Amino acid sequence: MDIDKHTVIYTIIASIPKGCVASYGQVAALAGYPNNARLVGRLLKEMPKGSTIPWHRVVNSQGKIAFPEGSNKYQEQRQKLLLEGVSFKNNKVNMRECRWE
Repeated sequence: MDIDKHTVIYTIIASIPKGCVASYGQVAALAGYPNNARLVGRLLKEMPKGSTIPWHRVVNSQGKIAFPEGSNKYQEQRQKLLLEGVSFKNNKVNMRECRWE
């Protein structure tokens, strides 16, 4: 994979403001790689431990957290989002209110 592609995607994720979320597909499109939502997910999975990139601000297109509900990572991501003021309804982020534009 191309290092520049990684850098662009990580830069987009780092730009998502506190209290907002973006979908995997939205991040891919903004980075210039439409239809590469899975690439964004893979890069987030491979992110170095201790990274300050706000990975928790990326959710799926329905506003759902991608981790299995009830898992430690799911709880961690949900808690980080709640602390930033992101609202949930039926375990989905309110994308109308919280989607990064």
